[in-house]
Amino acid sequence: MSMGRGLDSFFKDAKEVQTILETKNDQGSQIPLKDIFPNEKQPRKTFDEEELKGLAESIEEHGVLQPLILRKQGEKYQIIAGERRYRAAKQAGLEKVPALVKDLSDQEADAISLIENLQREDLNPIEEALALRAMMDTHHLTQQDLANLIGKNRSSIANLLRLLKLEEEVQTYLQKGDLSFSHGKLLLKIKDPKKQVAKAREIIQSGQTILETEETLEKKKPKTQKKKDIFIEDVEEQLTRHLGAKVRLRTTGRVKKIQIDYYNNDDLERIMDQLMGGSSHEGI
Repeated sequence: MSMGRGLDSFFKDAKEVQTILETKNDQGSQIPLKDIFPNEKQPRKTFDEEELKGLAESIEEHGVLQPLILRKQGEKYQIIAGERRYRAAKQAGLEKVPALVKDLSDQEADAISLIENLQREDLNPIEEALALRAMMDTHHLTQQDLANLIGKNRSSIANLLRLLKLEEEVQTYLQKGDLSFSHGKLLLKIKDPKKQVAKAREIIQSGQTILETEETLEKKKPKTQKKKDIFIEDVEEQLTRHLGAKVRLRTTGRVKKIQIDYYNNDDLERIMDQLMGGSSHEGI
């Protein structure tokens, strides 16, 4: 079943979502915090306490710079986007916050909440996968429907959803950031639950890279680690810092290679922007 007509119409122009998410606070109303409550279907389940503390300090000094997006539920207001700001504002001792009160259906509310988190890169891979699965199940969407709705390609969504087939302990490692999205994809190759968990623990304890994990899973002999030239190490470090992605220089053989790790197509597009200086390029 395809997405509902109302949802399709609402997100036909992606700028509508962007306008809602980027509206400045001078266009919002001041709503008492005591009348606001979180959305239990909010995709993001974990909030870093240090980040919240820093945001609360900023709010104490500058106020809430971007309004929350709410919808009326009886006499109260449900958060559609902006739960971090809500929590930080409470820590900062505010009584009211700027907010936009929108008349939204359940589908539209879920979509805006998901898109905001994806745009801000607030979700870990498992939170993102769970949010995508919940939205598909609740609103009877196909993977392609969801891809059209949130601006991702279908293969990215399929890869994220596959992570939910991992053992629960392994999923927890991804949620905590102990394992990367790419590590998770590789671990899916291990069908035996105990072996999958054991391999996940081994990756974390030994600090295995994606390439090293792939080599061990393919039962290749580990390559002898040679001491790198100090110049090569410095170049790798500078490129890694500039691109925000792990970079390795392969200096053996006739043809030298530069290897750049990335986790998904969105990450690849970000790296391309860095390499091309923000110039336009075709999407992945």
